[in-house]
Amino acid sequence: MDFSFSEEQRLLRDNIVRFAKGTLNQKVIERDHNHEFSRDLWRKCGEIGIQGLPVPEQYGGSNVDPLTCAIALEALGYACHDGGLVFSLSAHLLACVVPIWRHGTDAQKQRYLPGLCDGTWIGSHAITEPGSGSDTFSMRTRAEKVNGGWKINGTKTFISNGPVADVAIIFAMTDPGKGFHGGVSGFLVDAGQQGLSTGKPFEKMGLRTSPIGELVFQDMFVPDDAVLGKVGAGAAVFGTAMDWERALLVAGHIGVMERLLETAVGYARTRNQFNQSIGKFQAVSHKIADMKVQLEAARLLAYRAAWKLGNSRSASLDASIGKLFVSESLLQSALDCVQLHGGYGFMVEYEVERVLRDAVAGTIYSGTSEMQRNIISRWLGL
Repeated sequence: MDFSFSEEQRLLRDNIVRFAKGTLNQKVIERDHNHEFSRDLWRKCGEIGIQGLPVPEQYGGSNVDPLTCAIALEALGYACHDGGLVFSLSAHLLACVVPIWRHGTDAQKQRYLPGLCDGTWIGSHAITEPGSGSDTFSMRTRAEKVNGGWKINGTKTFISNGPVADVAIIFAMTDPGKGFHGGVSGFLVDAGQQGLSTGKPFEKMGLRTSPIGELVFQDMFVPDDAVLGKVGAGAAVFGTAMDWERALLVAGHIGVMERLLETAVGYARTRNQFNQSIGKFQAVSHKIADMKVQLEAARLLAYRAAWKLGNSRSASLDASIGKLFVSESLLQSALDCVQLHGGYGFMVEYEVERVLRDAVAGTIYSGTSEMQRNIISRWLGL
């Protein structure tokens, strides 16, 4: 596999870095403190095509391959200091836009994708419930067949973009006797649908600018043409979302890790203690060397998973390996960077404390680290 950038990939990366540095980093500390999501910045991201990267041009996207998509998201993670915004954009793209593109009818694609790609709409993906996070088989949301459609009842929680979403992919049991594989279906639901209510965004440790909350369905009717994919094929829709999300969402983490490394090197060169820069102390330089090793290994795993998405029937194993290693490497790099900064690393005005808070979530969303190890173990026949 040759991961050398083409001229088009290099140009895309440079354009995103320039855009993010010039547009997305104003008042990040204030927005983080206030748990503030910016729809204006969302629209500006849509203007340069971030929300529709892999989608065919006929539906409003840029038609780039998964590896190029990873390079773009890496650039966004590197240059945008608002981790919550990067997460919301990635979740929207990978868990809502991509499944509609891959599983939707042409009518569904024509209806939803242009607005989701150009920044007009915000998408979400709702499968997690109060009693079922990693255990999706215990889903309690039910869709009952009625004349002309389905009546849905249940509650979803920890839904990324849920409080502000214009459209959501939701999952419900349509045939409980068949279990998750065969008994779950995906549905496209518009905001404002009668019977749908959303709670206030949760207050969180990190990713504070990404609105996350509950969706509640009370006798919510959706027509038959709201089914995404086939009835009973919700597992396939969910699987597509998870493969893309696990493989590509961590691309943004690579960019953050590169920024952390640059921050650590810069601080180690300029911070003096005992009449020399702290980078001269082996305890410091070795920690930074480990950050570099983790960055390069993480990048290769992320790129390989992205390449597999575009060149293989299944990227699930590579996506889980990449998701596990990259998310845990980011967390360790963020912790090391805080430690290298000493007391300053604990201060809000130094970005590293915010990166650390955001990084914790990476080991939880899109399947916890423990679930990734379970998936990898199953692939090994254990």
